[in-house]
Order: sequence, then C-alpha cells, then structure tokens
Amino acid sequence: MAEAQAKMALGDKNLELPVLSGTVGPDVIDIRKLYGQTGAFTYDPGFTSTASCESGLTYIDGDQGILLHRGYPIDQLAEQSSFMEVAYLLLNGELPTKAELEKFDSTITRHTMLHEQLATFYRGFRRDAHPMAIMCGVVGALSAFYHDSTDITDPHQRMVASHRLIAKMPTIAAMAYKYSVGQPFLYPDNSLSYTGNFLRMTFGVPAEDYVVDPVVEDAMDKIFILHADHEQNASTSTVRLAGSSGANPFACIAAGIACLWGPAHGGANEAALNMLREIGTPDRIPEYIARAKNKDDPFRLMGFGHRVYKNYDPRAKVMQKTANEVLDKLGVTDPIFDVARELEQIALRDDYFVSKKLYPNVDFYSGVILSAIGFPTTMFTVLFALARTTGWVAQWNEMISDPDQKIGRPRQLYTGPAQRDYVPLGKR
Repeated sequence: MAEAQAKMALGDKNLELPVLSGTVGPDVIDIRKLYGQTGAFTYDPGFTSTASCESGLTYIDGDQGILLHRGYPIDQLAEQSSFMEVAYLLLNGELPTKAELEKFDSTITRHTMLHEQLATFYRGFRRDAHPMAIMCGVVGALSAFYHDSTDITDPHQRMVASHRLIAKMPTIAAMAYKYSVGQPFLYPDNSLSYTGNFLRMTFGVPAEDYVVDPVVEDAMDKIFILHADHEQNASTSTVRLAGSSGANPFACIAAGIACLWGPAHGGANEAALNMLREIGTPDRIPEYIARAKNKDDPFRLMGFGHRVYKNYDPRAKVMQKTANEVLDKLGVTDPIFDVARELEQIALRDDYFVSKKLYPNVDFYSGVILSAIGFPTTMFTVLFALARTTGWVAQWNEMISDPDQKIGRPRQLYTGPAQRDYVPLGKR
C-alpha cells in the first residue's frame, strides 16, 4: 500500500510519486507513471535499484546476512527440512502437512521418467558437449513432448508443468552426465528419495546395485535447498522476462538455464574450485593471499564475498558444517581440500578479509563438497540449475498469477547517431 509520497522536480514539473512498503525491507518508489507525466524515465544498468515485480517468495537482507523463503530462515530449512518440503513451500506458500508432503512427494516421483524418445535426442549431441549445453537443449525440447501442460492460462496445466520440471530435472541432469562419460542411462527408482534417486542415476551402473550413502544424500539435499531460490537474480529475472511474453514454461526454464550458465552467475563454485586447484597445496596459500591483497595483481580469490551479502552468507554457514561432514565421512585425500580448510581459516581471521567482509560464500563450500562426492566441475552449474528449477517455476507461477504482470520492456539511454539521411553506395 502507498503510505507516503516522494516529491520530484524535473524542469518546471513537480510531481509526487507513491512510496510502497513491503512486509519487510526498504520502501519502493512507484515510478510507473513517471514517463507519462514527465516524458523522462530512469537509468539503472543492471536494475540494481529497481524492483521489477512484487513477490512473496524470497526475502534477502544482504547487510544482515538474512535469507528467508516464505518467511522461514534458510538455515532452519536446511537443517530441519527436506528439499521436497522446501519445493512445496515455494510453490504453495506454506509448509506441508505430513499428508500433503506425502502426496507431493508421490506426485513428483511419478513424473521423474523422461519420454523415451528423449534418449535419442541426447545422442544428437557430441559426446564431449558441455552438460549445460545438453540441459538447455533438452529442457527447451520438453514442450515438444508434453503438449498437455503448455497452456499457461490453465492453472492445472501450469501446476502439472511445474511438477514435471521439478521431477524431470534430476533425470535430465543425470543423463547429461552419463552421456558425457559413455555410460548407459539409468531409469529412476521410485523407492528412493528425490535426492537419493538422482545420486543413483548419476553414479550407479546397471551391473550392480547402488547403495545411497546417507551422508552424501543429506549433503546433496542441503545443497539443493540452499540453491532453491534467491530472489530476483539474473536467471530468475530471465525466467520472468521470458514468461512475460506468454512463452511456455519449458521454454522459460530453458532461458533461465542459459542465463545461469554464465560464469558470473552459476559458474562461481566451479571458479572457486579451479582457484583451489591453482593454489595446489597449503604451503602456497600465503603467496596467493599476498597476490589477492595486491591491487596491481589481477588475481582474485574466488568463493569469497558476495554481491548481495555484505555479511556472512547465511547459506555458507550450513555448507561449512556439511563440507566437514562429507570430507570426514568419505575420507578423501586430495590436497585441494586441505587448501580449502586452511584458506577458510586464514580468511576468517585475516584483518584484510574481515574488514572487507570477504567471508567464504556458499560457492566456496559447495564446490568442495561436489568435488569430494565425485562430480566433475562441468556438472556444478547443472546441479545449480537442478535445484534452482524449483525457485524458477515458483517465480514463474507467481508472475503468471499477478494481475499487474506486463510483458517486460526495459527502456534505454540512446547514445547513437541522431537521424541522418542515407548516402548512396557510389557517393561513400
């Protein structure tokens, strides 16, 4: 609701703009009528000072290190909930009862299989194709196989499409991995959990039974929860922008995957792990710490600090504990994990990092965990997309249901030539 007015003077025009207040967070100046009343519009590259929508899904306070899903703190959800419960919460607005969760879990389980012809679709890719390239193509192609859930005006079809996307993403991701290593695809096993099923489809083989390690399963489930949604980031905004045109949900999620592929967004955990590998051994850490502090050296410590969080990333606290549990349980011996633990301790007590609030973030820990479990770095962003699909479909559903939703059409500050006459080719 508008509670106040922001006064603005532009030339000889004076106007009052409504100030809107959300449940929590900063007030928002409503500039929707600015252009109509003044002939001018705002300039905000990256939209960092602009609210593009109204949403009740996720709230972030970067200064305080707060992340809430439907009001619930992320650390409580990660420690006490399951990914299926969080998926239900994001889609439906409230935590499920036991009966509701069982029904939702059963629904998702029944949708995990892919159309059999999609296996042939995979074989159209080169064997060395990046799994994200495969995922983009396969998810975009889902609309060619599931015509009964592409009518965005039908709430039932929207929900069926949402369930299908959440359910099929682990199968799509596992098949992308299997294809890259030349192993046969495994069908889903309905007796396993969402996360356990994904681990089996990824690392199991037909020749023997695959036993899901509960520590690994719990770690993966936490990683999925911590990446489920993160407000109006680049990929989520992409999903909403694509959806604003009326595109089918499968195309919208494929657009989100394409955006997530960028190294500045979904590739951060891969970059963090590559940095640990570059350092190599703990004895080289002081050298790289010195380089990070040197303004003239282009080297940057990846996995530290966050664009939004100016405090400790609340997701990183959960991941720190989980990383230690996984490394201890698996007993992996790789110097990069020793580098990670030592680098973490130095960064948490070094005045340079503390003063600049360069705390280890979720990407620093998730890359370490995923590598210890056995995922190649090319799969890291795929796993991010798998988890974030839940947030994307929840955001997409919210956008479609919003009566104020319009097709996205950002404006620009034009700096090209003014109008000029065409010069015939012979006179140039």
